[in-house]
Amino acid sequence: MINSPTTSEKTFTIGNELTVNRMGYGAMRITGKGIWGPPKDEAEAIRVLQRAVELGVNFIDTADSYGPHVSEELIAEALFPYPADLVIGTKGGLLRTGPDAWPINAKPDHLRKALEGSLKRLKLDQIDLYQLHRIDPIVPAEQSFEFLQQAQQEGLIKHIGLSEIDVDVIKKAQEYFEVVSVQNMYSVDNRKWEHVLQYCKAHQIAFIPWFPLNAGNVTSQDKLKQIADKHNASVHQVALSWLHNHSDNILLIPGTSSVKHLEENMEAVNIDLTDDDVNVLNSINPR
Repeated sequence: MINSPTTSEKTFTIGNELTVNRMGYGAMRITGKGIWGPPKDEAEAIRVLQRAVELGVNFIDTADSYGPHVSEELIAEALFPYPADLVIGTKGGLLRTGPDAWPINAKPDHLRKALEGSLKRLKLDQIDLYQLHRIDPIVPAEQSFEFLQQAQQEGLIKHIGLSEIDVDVIKKAQEYFEVVSVQNMYSVDNRKWEHVLQYCKAHQIAFIPWFPLNAGNVTSQDKLKQIADKHNASVHQVALSWLHNHSDNILLIPGTSSVKHLEENMEAVNIDLTDDDVNVLNSINPR
């Protein structure tokens, strides 16, 4: 169901405890090429993080694998001591062997090292939202879930989320802990996980889409441009606006290494899509 742009909620409460603005920031792009090493312009990366908070962002998504470690280190450098309402979500479960290389490792011993490293780099005693980056195909999911359950009981993690999973995995994980967020690839032109989004909506689970625009989809680009021109906006802004209005449990985390692009992304929530606009955008990938 499409929510009316005039009634879409501006905030969402993660785990019935952490209320955040639904337009957040994804801190993957403040690293080097291939999400490897330091950024080309570290001062600009710091400005992006600080400007995001100034513009009302109080949910930042990162991971130990971004850099690796670089993104978390920059967040602490730019924002620590953190604003009282800032929620930082990080992830563990991937290794880095080079630019654009992301082997999976969700073994409990690796997750322990990853979590401890994230706590140290972010200068935190507890992670507000810790997300399993991927289910490891060679590690029983129950082992990963048992570790997360234990870490939560130890007080190292407040809330737990999952990434790139189906409903069956959510249900299995819920035998070990409350799943408060799901981060899957999803956009106006890639709705493979629509059924997961709807399950999350029904159970008050945050849905965090990554890769919010499939730039290779020529048909979708034409229709997005049609709406963008009408609103004097960019194609990317319209794609973000559609997501923001599509479901009230969606948390947006567009990433950028530029203050200018950050400010453009933030403006996306102010685009008033009409019913006709939404119908055109929905026709990109009819269900």
